[in-house]
Amino acid sequence: MKKTCELLSLLLLLMMFEGLSYGSQIDQAGPLRALRKAKMRGESTVDGEQWAVSSSGGEGSLNNIVGGDIKNDVIQGGLPGQPSSGVKFKQYAGYVTVNEANGRSLFYYFAEATHDPSSKPLLLWLNGGPGCSSFGVGAMVEIGPFGVNSDGKSLYLRRHAWNRVANTLFLESPAGVGFSYSNTTSDYHASGDKRTAQDAYTFLINWFKRYPHYKKRDLYIMGESYSGFYIPELADTIIHKNMQEDSSSAIQLKGIMIGNGIMNDVTDRRGIYDYVWSHALISDETHQGLIEHCGKSISPECDYFEEKVGLEAGNIDYYNIYIPTCLSSSNSSIKPKRQGGFDPCEEDYVYNYLNLPQVQEALHANKTKLPYPWQFCSPLITSWRDSPSTMFPIYRRLISAGLPILLFSGDVDAVVPVCSTRYSIDAMNLTVIKPWHPWSDETKEVAGYQVVYKGLTFATIRGAGHEAPRFQPRRALALVKSFMAVKSSI
Repeated sequence: MKKTCELLSLLLLLMMFEGLSYGSQIDQAGPLRALRKAKMRGESTVDGEQWAVSSSGGEGSLNNIVGGDIKNDVIQGGLPGQPSSGVKFKQYAGYVTVNEANGRSLFYYFAEATHDPSSKPLLLWLNGGPGCSSFGVGAMVEIGPFGVNSDGKSLYLRRHAWNRVANTLFLESPAGVGFSYSNTTSDYHASGDKRTAQDAYTFLINWFKRYPHYKKRDLYIMGESYSGFYIPELADTIIHKNMQEDSSSAIQLKGIMIGNGIMNDVTDRRGIYDYVWSHALISDETHQGLIEHCGKSISPECDYFEEKVGLEAGNIDYYNIYIPTCLSSSNSSIKPKRQGGFDPCEEDYVYNYLNLPQVQEALHANKTKLPYPWQFCSPLITSWRDSPSTMFPIYRRLISAGLPILLFSGDVDAVVPVCSTRYSIDAMNLTVIKPWHPWSDETKEVAGYQVVYKGLTFATIRGAGHEAPRFQPRRALALVKSFMAVKSSI
């Protein structure tokens, strides 16, 4: 099975190196590498200062689309194969139209909180790519209520699922990702950051029409990877639209939280080079070559040293450099054992499960009978129209607006490593309010480290990889609980 690609766009660097995706179906490497190189050639780039929210209602008229009936989206009887006991929360799934003229519809999965959902906030989760599934990765592999067993047919309850603390909403975006689709195929070649943000905003407005009892609920937007661009852009859009629209349409955004997310091309890229070298994955000579030849442009010399990274590091999983890789049963009789709840082959199980006809029927998905299987990352999105080189200007606007921001890093990720995020934050020249210090979860062990700046907080999650909640679920849940306890001034 082809490796999926969650970061079509981790863009700038994620997977700039050949072979960075070994061992993971959630392979954001190929698309990311392509986008990164396009940006280094001067293509597909919009300066952060020029990234502006559309003053119009967007391509899809917000006032002309009805919300739909929530009853049609109820997952009656639960998901196929879910445990027969212990599931006391409601689940919904379906489509929300974001462009009626083009027939562009986005798929969502919604799991209400396990206890007292009426008192809990709403959490929107976005994975990156660009072009990868928040449902398949975020819900089924990381933070959703269920994981998939090795039979590819049955589910288990996730002990540290985030719907223990919030009502969790997962959006497959843009159109062409997962079950989301457009009746106008040219839409798949016109994707970019601007339209993704506008469509996500339109989705929320129309989703609230279907779920009016959540309209005034506190909203947190969280995610990882290329969502380091998606999330600030969507937050910027929401704040801008809230000022334009009447108060009855305002979205109650209370904070954003981004894990191992891209921020700024130059510092992100330098952080990767330094991380793989400082963690003894590459030679001194290759590190020096990367620094000298891969700073701001593509060259044959840069290509040569990036290829050497894959050769020198070998067959490892760059999303967590210390875990075993999944050995496909088709070419090996040896399977790595589940370690501390982590199974390196879990992506295979999810792929099989989400392609079962009975599962798609329960999810009210794929009603148009798409001519391709569900995949972690979209094979349809082969180009990306616009992508800023930096999020700094947008972060400054969000900070000025008083929006709480938490950036966190799993510290064993080599895709968007902790070095990249630290270099990027340092380049913003923010004032330190509380210097570097350890933080703990309920076990009282050191769960990671934290710095509080004027405007945002940075935290690490010790022992976590790129999909931090997957590798350190207890610590990740503790971090989100702590963040949602922060009061917003927005």
